[in-house]
Amino acid sequence: MRSNFFFLMFVINYSFAAGGGAGLDDAKLDPSDGLSIQRGAKTFVNYCLGCHEASYMRFNRLGDLGLSNGQIKEFLIFGEKKVGDTMVNAMDREDAELWFGIVPPDLSVIARSRGPDWLYTYLRSFYQDDKSTTGWNNTLFPNVGMPHILWELQGIRELEAGEASRLGQKTVTKMEGALNQTEYDSFVRDLVNYLVFIGEPARTLRVQIGIVILFVLSIFLVLTWVLKKEYWKDVNQ
Repeated sequence: MRSNFFFLMFVINYSFAAGGGAGLDDAKLDPSDGLSIQRGAKTFVNYCLGCHEASYMRFNRLGDLGLSNGQIKEFLIFGEKKVGDTMVNAMDREDAELWFGIVPPDLSVIARSRGPDWLYTYLRSFYQDDKSTTGWNNTLFPNVGMPHILWELQGIRELEAGEASRLGQKTVTKMEGALNQTEYDSFVRDLVNYLVFIGEPARTLRVQIGIVILFVLSIFLVLTWVLKKEYWKDVNQ
């Protein structure tokens, strides 16, 4: 009974770590979609890197997606940074804490920590809140210190009126953004796909190598079985 309890707790904890849980939307990511990850990288450096860092990720790892060093430098690097540098910004930590109440977290492994579904839902759950210091809030992460940096793309949303709506944290569109809902969902999906990528850039290569190894081992398994039959054929007669 005790072992079953610990097994159940492991399954529950693993599910939440993987991004599952009530109220989360399915991101429907394709980690093998290199173009999606490239678009997400562009979004990250344009909208996120000003405040958040990805200090465990180097720009040149984007070469795993088929980008040359020249393309990385031209389209994804601003200022005097080099292709081999890590994705850090120039924001002073004291200023960041003064502006946001907390230093914006490093996003290198945020997808492994929160899960892709959580990130996908979070980035689509901001609403206007005049009571907040930033003017924004989030139905998934109440009292969040981060402003809605993508509001011009998604538009402005506000909480529905009524007690039932407040309990369910439902939002309605107040002002349309530059993207419609489908386009914005796709935009966020690309960004989350990139955050998943930087959490483990070697994942695709690791999976490919793993498949090859399993194939080789299966060949050795067949050879071992044939050899065993050959050795034991006289004994079994």
